[in-house]
Amino acid sequence: MKISPARTAAFDVLLKIERDGSFSSVLLPIFEERLSVVDRALCHELVLGILRLQIWLDHLIDYLAGGRKLDTEVRIALRLGVFQILCLDRIPDHAAVNDSVNLVVRARKSSAKTLVNAILRKSRSASDKLTFVDEIERISVETSHPRWLIEKWSAEFGIKETEQIAGANNIPAPLAFRRTLRGKETIGVNAYRQSEFVSSCFISKSFDANLRELADRGEIYFQDEASQIVANAIELPMNGKFLDVCAAPGSKTGAVAVHFAPQSDEDHSRRLVAGDLNHQRLLFLKENLGKQGVDFVDIVEYDAAKGLPFAPEIFDVVLVDAPCSGTGTIRHNPEIRYFLSPGDFAGLQETQLDILLNASKLLKPGGTLVYSTCSLETEENEEVCSRFLSTTSEFRTVLPDVPDRFISEEQFVRTFPHRDDIDGFFIAQFTRL
Repeated sequence: MKISPARTAAFDVLLKIERDGSFSSVLLPIFEERLSVVDRALCHELVLGILRLQIWLDHLIDYLAGGRKLDTEVRIALRLGVFQILCLDRIPDHAAVNDSVNLVVRARKSSAKTLVNAILRKSRSASDKLTFVDEIERISVETSHPRWLIEKWSAEFGIKETEQIAGANNIPAPLAFRRTLRGKETIGVNAYRQSEFVSSCFISKSFDANLRELADRGEIYFQDEASQIVANAIELPMNGKFLDVCAAPGSKTGAVAVHFAPQSDEDHSRRLVAGDLNHQRLLFLKENLGKQGVDFVDIVEYDAAKGLPFAPEIFDVVLVDAPCSGTGTIRHNPEIRYFLSPGDFAGLQETQLDILLNASKLLKPGGTLVYSTCSLETEENEEVCSRFLSTTSEFRTVLPDVPDRFISEEQFVRTFPHRDDIDGFFIAQFTRL
């Protein structure tokens, strides 16, 4: 029984995501490491493509299965087959069918062989026969976002814009990157389009050989434009002290550190500190900052929701890039939509507010507090800021240094994937009186 290595790896990745709640961004590099370049590309395309269309694929599979209950392994094999048949023109139908049947056998579900074969052979003619109970279900299925999330966004943004947001989440994002400190003199990035929003950011349509070489040498770092906008908004005075409260994995810390790096070994005019929740996250943070050439950042372990181990009023700038739902990054992390539930946001808001309140105590008078999330949700953004300001008279909202197009009516910053072709981020900036 011979199965394509790419399809085998894709099946195993999708099964771990389904069973363990793992993330594709973590699993794919591990499983792709042992694949050829061609198989690596196909595995990547299969996993991310299926995650982006999972609800639509399941809707079609359930229609063709006639209400039969399907084991998880069988459903994943069917998703692989249907996706290849309907979405990848270059793969012959018989190859998709044969490998899906063999994957079922490999998973010790041989009794489902005939059913899998039959469903896949009928899938091409059945794809236009799906019906929906209402417009919300149509958008939910066609864009593969949970119905409750489509309902929630429709209430906040309107149904038309919600469909645009959900549709944009299924379009692969362009590659955004910046120079690391190691690559500050690198000229190889000049072949790529420069971002109109961040001067130090570059955009590529694909991951080419030149980018691979620059990344392998540690001269560039991949980071979405919206994330770079957050870091670019940080202004640190001479002799200033900066703290990134929720720093792992180190993307924004690294970007800030590159901008405010010491000019010599004797230059101690600024101090940069980064911290996070546990030892494992700090190890990853330290390694990531080292790869970016900014190992001069001090690293501290703490639980920011419970308190921060610093004296009051010692930092000039504090960044709280709070743990959040991540709904603004679905186009990069498509499985996020399946891991969330409606009740998650209230708990996230409490944690975000606790961290923001603790961080605010560390600001000097005149200091700057930046709050950001990669979430589209009002509960995690405007509501957190409103509750924060209601607890203190010592802070007022100020406009961060970002392009005017991102400024909302409430004087906060909002980016959207469908409008800006960047991740959905929120930024609020406060100054201590």
